[in-house]
Amino acid sequence: MNEQEPVPPQFTSQVPPALPPLLGRRLPLGEDPSDRVPISHIFAAIDAILRHPRRVMFQLRQPDAGRLVMAMISASIVCSLIYGLVAGTFSGGPQLWIAPVKIAMGLMISALICLPSLYIFTCLSGSQARLVEVCGMLAGLLLLMTILLIGFAPVAWIFSQSTDSPTWMGTLHLVFWFVATGFGLRFLDAAFSHSNAKSSAGFYTWVAIFVLVAVQMTTALRPIIGTSKTFLPTEKKFFAAYWSECMGANEWQTPGRSRD
Repeated sequence: MNEQEPVPPQFTSQVPPALPPLLGRRLPLGEDPSDRVPISHIFAAIDAILRHPRRVMFQLRQPDAGRLVMAMISASIVCSLIYGLVAGTFSGGPQLWIAPVKIAMGLMISALICLPSLYIFTCLSGSQARLVEVCGMLAGLLLLMTILLIGFAPVAWIFSQSTDSPTWMGTLHLVFWFVATGFGLRFLDAAFSHSNAKSSAGFYTWVAIFVLVAVQMTTALRPIIGTSKTFLPTEKKFFAAYWSECMGANEWQTPGRSRD
């Protein structure tokens, strides 16, 4: 072949790059470099639980996990107080401090009541998670819930200025609470699945227990939206009976009227 003849093109076989061995499957915690990014302050924890919850799950396995747990609990209390302040603007007056205290109390008491059963079900499922990890998973649930409630707060405020019905406002706040709880439980489910549990039956049993305890707490601490002569109710009621009573009332009360 002389110089005047064109050089025939050379074809080389293009071998596609090897696919990651776990493509399409969930990587174990810590194998993704982004999982190991430290969470140095509470704002980093909020950002992580919204954008990269695996970072939170990984940090809960580290020796200093207790600091992160306390930070998430503190942030949950602050967020619940802010949302409670918005809820208190419906009635105004003493409800501006009563509603925040009751909402924060309700969340924290519900978590404390349900923590032992969560740890027991976690152990029975075959998980090797430590108590501090279980506390961290529950704290992550509360933090994500309250962050979402903060996002709903402007909507709640707009409606609180547009209606005089405590029943309607209570229903709206319950809808926001159920939505926030649903997303919080998604985080808890993901964290539970990374704890090497062999069965999810205990987890779903606990979810039902937690939801029942939390909704009963809304009745035990009533009224949160309306007003009352006493800080806590003097009559014991089951939440289903109380909700039925509120929805079946002939006249919805205005913020100025009291309710036991």
